[in-house]
Amino acid sequence: MRAPSQEPMKIGTVDVEEFSRNLARLVEEGGRALAAYLKPREEGRNTDGSADEVAEVIKTLSQVAEYWLADPKRTVELQTRLGKAYLDLWASAVRRLGGEETAPVAAPALGDKRFADPEWTSNQFFDFLKQAYLLGARWASQLVSDAELDPHTKHKAAFYVRQIANALSPSNFVLTNPELLRETLTTNADNLVRGMRMLAEDIESGGGDLKIRQSDSSMFAVGRNLAVTPGKVIFQNELMQLIQYAPSTATVLRRPLVIVPPWINKYYVLDLTPEKSFIKWCVDQGITVFCISWVNPDARLAQKSFEEYIREGPLAALDAIKQATGEEEEVHAVGYCVGGTLLAIALAAMAARRDQRIVSATLFAAQVDFTYAGDLKVFVDEEQVETIEQRMAERGYLEGKAMVTAFNMLRSNELVWPYVINNYVKGKAPFPFDLLYWNSDATRLPAANHSFYLRNCYLDNKLAKGDMSIGGTPIDLKSIKVPVYNLATREDHIAPAKSVLLGSKLFGGPVRFVLSGSGHIAGVINPPDKNKYQYWTGAKPRSANLDGWLAKATEHPGSWWPDWLAWLRSQGTEEVPARVPGDRALKPIEDAPGSYVKVRD
Repeated sequence: MRAPSQEPMKIGTVDVEEFSRNLARLVEEGGRALAAYLKPREEGRNTDGSADEVAEVIKTLSQVAEYWLADPKRTVELQTRLGKAYLDLWASAVRRLGGEETAPVAAPALGDKRFADPEWTSNQFFDFLKQAYLLGARWASQLVSDAELDPHTKHKAAFYVRQIANALSPSNFVLTNPELLRETLTTNADNLVRGMRMLAEDIESGGGDLKIRQSDSSMFAVGRNLAVTPGKVIFQNELMQLIQYAPSTATVLRRPLVIVPPWINKYYVLDLTPEKSFIKWCVDQGITVFCISWVNPDARLAQKSFEEYIREGPLAALDAIKQATGEEEEVHAVGYCVGGTLLAIALAAMAARRDQRIVSATLFAAQVDFTYAGDLKVFVDEEQVETIEQRMAERGYLEGKAMVTAFNMLRSNELVWPYVINNYVKGKAPFPFDLLYWNSDATRLPAANHSFYLRNCYLDNKLAKGDMSIGGTPIDLKSIKVPVYNLATREDHIAPAKSVLLGSKLFGGPVRFVLSGSGHIAGVINPPDKNKYQYWTGAKPRSANLDGWLAKATEHPGSWWPDWLAWLRSQGTEEVPARVPGDRALKPIEDAPGSYVKVRD
């Protein structure tokens, strides 16, 4: 132990003794993280499919390597291309070392936040490291794009190469990131100790898998400060609870609105904090709002089919709405993401049976034609679907974290690596953010339903081809004659705008296609008071040519919500006295948001 009067030995600003103590603590916390990873595996409680995923990556990238190495000329071209790029970089570095100003050989893409720290440019070592990485990443990307492979294999290879390149970025490591290096030296590695402690906690929280915290979850709770729009659960079955919201106006539109959210997420993305809540906004506009809250299914619901999700979801909701309002009601319907796909299929099935209770449909970022379904198609081919089905057969469901991981990987430089760096290297807890709290509040997916969705939509695209049947009845989207408000978001990585655009031509009635700024969530959850982003309106699309449609479209500033409300009111403006939940045949079961939504994965 150091005597009280003795000064600690320092190197620059580093307290060597404190640094050494922190390194020892780092090893201790690292052991805890390793134990959290190993314990559930030793006990047989964690049987993840990471080996299958790694094998898929290796198999796909081997096909790329095989193409380039099969021909000696291509092999030489492969080596020459990378060698020339690095020689150019070395020459540039030598000239800069001699005091000459040189343009960068490789520069980050506009908006790439990984290299924002000034030292990535001012410090020649880090600048050289940055450019060498960018050249290597671009070279690897070109290997895939220039290889003569079938489209699906090329798509998969491009995705995997991008993920590997993102993971190997020098911005992710202490010794190769100037900002992280400064942080470590300034805090005597205390940041690494804090980060390793959070890593251990997040592995424990994930049951042996890393569950990256994207928000301070202690700041939120469903029913406390999220999903707080007043209402009552007025109906429930095995698959869903139906919430009727309390009115905030004296009169309401005669036709109520039923919302069909995605079953792969929880409904309260549409009822976040009051100032962001689409549901509250609708209630305040004089609309009687009903919303489905899907159950978080377990093994008992493994065999619940897609047809049963339609029958016990939106169709059961329509029956309940009739009882709740006491009238033969015509209903407006909204479907979000896969909830929109489900709603479209339900509408086609209803049209086949001449069921006309839904008089208009609104689809938020929902696909009905999966030709251009984006990077999610990377995970869907016959072999991978069979692997997923085998996993689901073991438990009866797919764990929610599998979908969260897939969605996050689509934008790993925004939804994965910034949090890895902030949490586990800088040792800083993330800020509270309601949207990211919701994003991590995953739900399980029942085996039969999810298998039907993957095969019939992503794998075979049967809905768009007119080959899908529900309950033995063939369905056709052209039979949907009701007005459709089809919303796409321009930067959507889950339901790409091009895909949503193409689907618009499949409906048999009038379609108002609207393109919103931003992405899959922010482009939808965009209250008018925020005055953010913009939206475009134009003619009903006839192809997947998004740029061509945009060239003739009209741009509007701010939120699309008022445009949608005007469209909805154009279907009918008759009003009736406001309806209070429970004042008719269906009595309240419990207060909103209900109990189903509170079941965690």
